[in-house]
Amino acid sequence: MKLTWYGHSCFLLETKEGSVVFDPYEPGYVPGLSLPQLEADLCLCSHGHGDHNYTAGVRLSGCRPEFKVQKFECFHDDKQGMMRGKNTMHLVEAEGRRVLHMGDLGHMPSPELTERLGHVDLMMIPVGGYYTIDAAVAAAVVRSLEPGLVVPMHYRGEGFGFEVLSTVEEFTDRMDRVKSLDTNVLEPDWSVDHLTVVLKCPVG
Repeated sequence: MKLTWYGHSCFLLETKEGSVVFDPYEPGYVPGLSLPQLEADLCLCSHGHGDHNYTAGVRLSGCRPEFKVQKFECFHDDKQGMMRGKNTMHLVEAEGRRVLHMGDLGHMPSPELTERLGHVDLMMIPVGGYYTIDAAVAAAVVRSLEPGLVVPMHYRGEGFGFEVLSTVEEFTDRMDRVKSLDTNVLEPDWSVDHLTVVLKCPVG
């Protein structure tokens, strides 16, 4: 299994059972970022905003992935969607692992939703605040779900991201175990548990 981050909330997940792109962003939409042409078996978008739903940026292979996808409806804000509407989290089950992309989650998941999500091996979570949950709530979500590996997304860094977002350090300072990689690619080591992995953003 391989996970590649293209900045903001866009990832390519490649597995033995197929590939999927999560939340591709429109050209010129996210400051400092430029999305290359991507190819995958499937494209999943958490909601309809331009920094998450550029399906034209993904060339579909025509192959049908063999992995299972579950959708979990939630909200883009903490007011039942009154401010920014709904959000969909996608859970991919491949190679015997459960990989969760949380999209623009805007609230603490209810105990019922947490129970439905169940065990998560690898989780991509927004941490930048303003449009989504902030670093403190994101840390609480991690403590609630106890995923094996956590990859933060949707934050501001040097040369990229919306100015209103906070930096990833505001989240990682709340985590017990953090590893920063000098690459935007993660090939998960499943023997490591409860680890936050910060990927290098491909600026430009």
